[in-house]
Amino acid sequence: MKQLVHTPDGVRDIYGEEFLRKVFVENKIKDIIKLYGYEDIATPTFEYFDVFSKEIGTTPSKDLYKFFDKDGNTLVLRPDFTPSVARCVAKYFDEEINPIRLTYCGNTFVNNSSLQGKLKEVTEIGCELMNDSSVEADAEILNLVIETLLAGGLKDFQISVGEMNFFKGLCEYAGMDTESELLLREAISTKNSFTAHEMINSLSCDNEAKEQLNMCVNCIGNIEKISSLKEKISNERSLNAIKRLEELVEILKIYKTDSYVSFDLGMLSKYNYYTGIIFKAYTYGLGDALVKGGRYDNLLESFGSSKPAVGFVVVIDDLLMALRGQHILPDVSSEKMILEYGDSDFEDVIKNAQKLRKEGKAVTLIKRS
Repeated sequence: MKQLVHTPDGVRDIYGEEFLRKVFVENKIKDIIKLYGYEDIATPTFEYFDVFSKEIGTTPSKDLYKFFDKDGNTLVLRPDFTPSVARCVAKYFDEEINPIRLTYCGNTFVNNSSLQGKLKEVTEIGCELMNDSSVEADAEILNLVIETLLAGGLKDFQISVGEMNFFKGLCEYAGMDTESELLLREAISTKNSFTAHEMINSLSCDNEAKEQLNMCVNCIGNIEKISSLKEKISNERSLNAIKRLEELVEILKIYKTDSYVSFDLGMLSKYNYYTGIIFKAYTYGLGDALVKGGRYDNLLESFGSSKPAVGFVVVIDDLLMALRGQHILPDVSSEKMILEYGDSDFEDVIKNAQKLRKEGKAVTLIKRS
């Protein structure tokens, strides 16, 4: 039988100083999250397939690791924590009337194509703030993202914020059907401007509606640029989205973290469950976002509850990659004492080692050759 010493594509072993750095960064982030009053939650590594179904709007079925239990039920390794936490809150916190703050840490599994060069198993730390629909909750989550990245050691990063209601308001005003909206959203979110403009210009709506939709394609900038769009928008839903972003910035100014935030109204997630703000954090040396999140006020309805919610997740593997690329990895080296022993002094060396360990010192025993 062939010896299997290599891991499958998309997963890897972590050991030594790399593992110590990972634990160090995780603990730094967890310490910050706890200061905001978030409580730990752990959900199963695998769930029923329906928790991540197309109707809920999470990871495509082709990207899920699926298998069956002995009763024939389809199970999947979790690709995303948010639906799992939403299911749990719907079951155990349904009667809660106060805001619910939960945090988690664990691995997710997505069967990406090997050609994408992405890990298929990553470690994530995230927070969910449920039962609070306020812009203050949005600001708390965004500020917490900034605080966690700083605590993890990252110095240069930017959070790009979008608003799903802005886009949805424009689509409603243009009279678009659901299928056309999804196709346009995909084109805009992948920054395929040519296709997006082509789709918009082919719609059977008036020129004003087309012009407003075309603005959404490449609308990137500061809050002043976003605010200037109010003069060109006709529908209340999109106007309210801009006003909420303005309120968000004012609260972030109180936190003194507004400088980390910019806006992209063409940011539209592949996850269908987002309903309000949506955001991603970027830094040098990474081709993808290392933090993703947003508001998902309707997700819990899929599990029989009704609670607004907002949250985020930071991919620890990507954060460590960014720290390595920017040469700011934490120093986790520690002094380790080595005590040699033989048959004649074994007992004395053991006693000495135990004494040193009680003092908090790391001691390794090696037998003399």
